Amino acid sequence: MEHARAGLQKIILDALRKHADAPVVAWPMVCGAAVAGKTRALEVKERALVVEVPDAAWRAQLAELAPRYLASLNEVAPGKVARIEFVVKQL
Repeated sequence: MEHARAGLQKIILDALRKHADAPVVAWPMVCGAAVAGKTRALEVKERALVVEVPDAAWRAQLAELAPRYLASLNEVAPGKVARIEFVVKQL
């Protein structure tokens, strides 16, 4: 079973690497379901993944986790993202 899971993950990663917006598409996988439910990756702009968050508290909490997210994103899309910018959702 574990071998099948590893094979499936490799297929998904290979497909994502070929996608033009790989960091945006990969955001929910990188951050997990709970965070993905409250945030939205908008675009990659000047090697920064721009992620919309609900408020300043979320921005502060996720900023602390950014290095971990960045490392995971660079496994999926090497060299495409140098930093993550968290922006508060405009009403």
